[in-house]
Amino acid sequence: MIAAQLREYFARARFAGVVDGATARAEVENPVCGDHLVLTLRAAAGRVGELRFLARGCVAAMGCAAALTELMQGRTLAELAAFSRADLMAAVGGLPPESRHAAALVLDARDQLLVALEPRP
Repeated sequence: MIAAQLREYFARARFAGVVDGATARAEVENPVCGDHLVLTLRAAAGRVGELRFLARGCVAAMGCAAALTELMQGRTLAELAAFSRADLMAAVGGLPPESRHAAALVLDARDQLLVALEPRP
């Protein structure tokens, strides 16, 4: 059963889309179920200036992506990095076992964003 919080994030998806002038972009896909997620981020002075998502897949994947983008607006990059699977699961009211891959997908994309922001030698 899908939690009310997850349904709400899915239904309103306030930060769907692509960030203009993004400083980082991540794209991940789950080859087993076909979920596909793109996160774009504009960061400045160690903060999330804007974070948006484009997702194709199940309600859980889209709802988890919507939750991450909504909860992390204006936060520090350290807070974004520290946002855990437990935090995400709590925000969406939990996920049934068959949908927990959605949290992993979102956090994998978040990790890619953070790596993309790291200075290159």
